[in-house]
Amino acid sequence: MFKSKIFIMVVAILIAITLILTAAFVLWNYMDKSSSDPQDQAQQLVREVKSGKKLTPVQVKENTVEMKDVLTNLATASGASAKFVKVSFAFELENKKAKEEFDFQQSRMKAIVIETLADMTPEQVSGKKGFDNLTSALMNRMNELLHEGKLNQILITDIVLQ
Repeated sequence: MFKSKIFIMVVAILIAITLILTAAFVLWNYMDKSSSDPQDQAQQLVREVKSGKKLTPVQVKENTVEMKDVLTNLATASGASAKFVKVSFAFELENKKAKEEFDFQQSRMKAIVIETLADMTPEQVSGKKGFDNLTSALMNRMNELLHEGKLNQILITDIVLQ
């Protein structure tokens, strides 16, 4: 009788431990997916967009909006001299309606570019990795405003960092 009580108690403890570990595993996976980096989200969005239908060069040209010579200060450490960047972009959208919507919100889109750049340091904007970070951040913020389509790609067509 005493041994059966111990056996039942050991089984109950093992079941409790198994349930706790299962709950921890499920929560860990849920938290890991929900707290992903904005850059990871942008890269996932780009993969989703790229997996869609391919546009012809003529369609790409028709669905592209240029934004030239955006000039703004970059973030600097206190005491450092001010740095600025002058950059031009080509925004490739997935359809004509998205292009029209982008055109109507051109001033908001330019403000997003300026705000995003103002939060970045010269080091964060430099090189291929910097360009990728900038375009990812812009794509995340701009796609939130677009309802008729999405940005397929953002190209940096000209950049001067001073």
